[in-house]
Amino acid sequence: MKISVIGCGYLGAVHAASLASVGHDVVGVDIDAAKVEALSNGRSPIYEPELPELLRAGIESGRLRFSTDMSDVRGATVHFIAVGTPQRLGSSSADLTYVDQAFADLLPHLVDGDVVVGKSTVPVGTAQRHAGSVEARGARLAWNPEFLREGFAVKDTIEPDRLVYGVADGDTYSVEQLNEVYATAIASGSPVIVSDFATAELVKVAANAFLATKISFINAMAEIAEVTGADVTKLADAIGHDKRIGRKFLNAGVGFGGGCLPKDIRAFTARAEELGRGESVAFLKEVDAINLRRRERVVELVTEELGGSVFQKKVAVLGLAFKPDSDDVRDSPALDVAVRLNGLGAKVVATDPEAMPNSRRLHPQLVYGTTEEALADADAVVVVTEWPEYKELNPAKVHRMVRTPIVVDARNCLDADVWAESGWEYAGLGRQVRNGRVTT
Repeated sequence: MKISVIGCGYLGAVHAASLASVGHDVVGVDIDAAKVEALSNGRSPIYEPELPELLRAGIESGRLRFSTDMSDVRGATVHFIAVGTPQRLGSSSADLTYVDQAFADLLPHLVDGDVVVGKSTVPVGTAQRHAGSVEARGARLAWNPEFLREGFAVKDTIEPDRLVYGVADGDTYSVEQLNEVYATAIASGSPVIVSDFATAELVKVAANAFLATKISFINAMAEIAEVTGADVTKLADAIGHDKRIGRKFLNAGVGFGGGCLPKDIRAFTARAEELGRGESVAFLKEVDAINLRRRERVVELVTEELGGSVFQKKVAVLGLAFKPDSDDVRDSPALDVAVRLNGLGAKVVATDPEAMPNSRRLHPQLVYGTTEEALADADAVVVVTEWPEYKELNPAKVHRMVRTPIVVDARNCLDADVWAESGWEYAGLGRQVRNGRVTT
């Protein structure tokens, strides 16, 4: 099929390259000329495993190209809108400026039989608001939410665990077109759920709200564990065996971040209040509050371990991205911890395998360096992003590099007993260490 993708950021670039990889002819359109030039040369503007290879393969095959000219969408029959919906400045609501502009720019180029497919995460009611203008051009509108995990986005696009199509009542044509777009995934067993617009819009925010709630729940249990002497990791293992609960997303630590969960739960709450049902999701405000408290707790823990003050103490901050296999620092707990420690007068040296360039742009006041530079003569080490290279650090070797063997495990990703037995003062979130061993 001939397909256009409007917006070539994280979502759009992955979507365009992935669709080209399964045989479609795809043009990606974006207003950022520098981004389009990089993509056209096979360079990914973001760090995402497998994406550079897909970009180069798609461009070399002739099935993938990028442009700043919206008129280049002509000839495509399915048009995906994949622009960002950031949090509105000074508000919890989603900023729909880019979505509305994408529709306005696309409309003049639509012809009879085209299908416009929204992929952006939007407040419920957005699709219905745009449906009339699309239909007036002889085209149809569908909403097909994305469920990408950063670090696994290519796999999640090519082999999604579900496909949701929100369409107008009786619109079998859009369903047929989307089935053709995703024929490879459907043949591999990805289930298809066809719904109305509102359900499709709610699916993404409801899923993110559930995941955020699960993460904040175990972090709330960590808060209780810290004052009772319990071990939250053992607690998570125990309740995770209950099939109704499950162990995934029950890892206590510094909390969630990134470009989706934080803004989506806030926008969901704001939209529910606009609809007069704010009480239905009022709990999400506490979910958000618990999450933010964990960042404060990490800083408190570092301060406690350093005798009550971090002033003029060198602190190695390992990790800046909000999660491993990503260079995304949007609302990153790791970067936030580094900034807070720096603000208290600590001599922070922060490092990350991929996220230092993005971090520097946001916070040039921080000192950045290699892992070795961060660890050298450190008074404390804080692991804030669970990159494999940090989880696999040799505690005995690192012991010889630092000034004081204090480690704060903000992700509970280290083997606490091994670190304690190697002479480290180990501190985790929701865990107690006594006599050199984690209590159970």
